[in-house]
Amino acid sequence: MIERCRDAFPVRMMCRCLVVSPSGYYDWRSRRPGPRATENQRLCEWIIDLHEGSDGVLGAPRMHEELTREGLPCGQNRVARLMRVLGRKGIPQKKAWRKKPSGERPEGVENHLERDFHAETHNRKWVTDITYIDTAEGWLYLCVVLDLHRKDVVGWSMSARQDRQLVLQAVLMALWQRETPEPVVLHSDRGTQFTSGEYARFLRDHNLICSMSAVGSCADNAACEGFFGMLKRERVNRKRYQTRAEARSDIFDYIERWHNPRKRRVKEQPELADEPLTEVSVETG
Repeated sequence: MIERCRDAFPVRMMCRCLVVSPSGYYDWRSRRPGPRATENQRLCEWIIDLHEGSDGVLGAPRMHEELTREGLPCGQNRVARLMRVLGRKGIPQKKAWRKKPSGERPEGVENHLERDFHAETHNRKWVTDITYIDTAEGWLYLCVVLDLHRKDVVGWSMSARQDRQLVLQAVLMALWQRETPEPVVLHSDRGTQFTSGEYARFLRDHNLICSMSAVGSCADNAACEGFFGMLKRERVNRKRYQTRAEARSDIFDYIERWHNPRKRRVKEQPELADEPLTEVSVETG
């Protein structure tokens, strides 16, 4: 307060009113920031840059991950406090229960994943699902194929109709990016698009192993559901699309310019995620 008002009032008068010694004030004014304050300032600059670069979607946990990958290991609580001081926050995920009916699993098809969403290498385990995007023109349906090695989208398609062609186009795009013809497990739920005979023949012809979730268990395809939740939380729910074309362009931007580059960069630098973290608190003085 004395520093802010020193041009309007005499310093010694303000020191008397605030019961502060003038020598203490001048000593504080000439004191250089300590190592901790300097490090906090550096972290704040990174937080602001990463938060703006993510379009404001990163909260404290994911901001902590990004800082660690950038070579700035620090505690998650410290990141949360700094973000609170800066007035920065992410977009929390809304929790809700939804129940949807399940179809009949085709004969001979099993659940090959059994909720094991880890893959040692790419092109070994894929998951696919469909979601819908609300626009002023009507629904836009999005089908994606995720590779469980890097959790990146290797195939996707969008259409105004939710039919088998929507799914087949997404799988075909993933096949174009497959480097070898070795078998790949492709897991889905029991939607009618995935239980059709045309879908089953397409998978057999392209050396894909069909895998399907159990009855009424959305957790069996949690990896794909998680991606859709993140897509809607970070991008779709924050906008109102006037046309399907506008939604297509924005979703393409999210997948190819934000999600995929980030996932691939993280997988290429695994050592950054394993660095030891130091838990410290923020100075309030």
